[in-house]
Amino acid sequence: MTRALAPATNRGHRGEPPPRAGSKSPVPSGGSAVPGRNAQGTISINDSVVAKLAARATLDNPHAGAAASTVLGLTLPGAALLGTKDTDLEALPKCSATVDGAVATVELTISVRWPNSVAKVASEVRDLVRSRVHELTGLKVTEVRIDVTDLATTGPPRQRVS
Repeated sequence: MTRALAPATNRGHRGEPPPRAGSKSPVPSGGSAVPGRNAQGTISINDSVVAKLAARATLDNPHAGAAASTVLGLTLPGAALLGTKDTDLEALPKCSATVDGAVATVELTISVRWPNSVAKVASEVRDLVRSRVHELTGLKVTEVRIDVTDLATTGPPRQRVS
């Protein structure tokens, strides 16, 4: 006894017909995959990933970098001798981030090279962090809180290679 098998259909996840040859694959209604819930599923980006991206973006400004360690709000002079972090414009600053769906907030603790304007450098860093995190993750950075705890008075400015 021979049984005739029905031809297999190549239907998608919800019974949609398969894409035609040469057609583009379906794209979420937003135009591209963005963090949060969409037609393709859920995309989540960890807080620590956003914090690392923001800290790295800070170093694109040659007048901002890691600040010295503080105790009760006071900078520790000679912190490097104790094995703690010292002011270093080449090192990553302390950073934390909170991601809620497709929105992120970032907190940075930085030092600024003297005699640059603290307000100007902080504004430039804020813009860099917002644009870089959005460019790399698709997250909208609604707030960037910057704490400037130290002024770096030693060392020449970093040279940037274009």
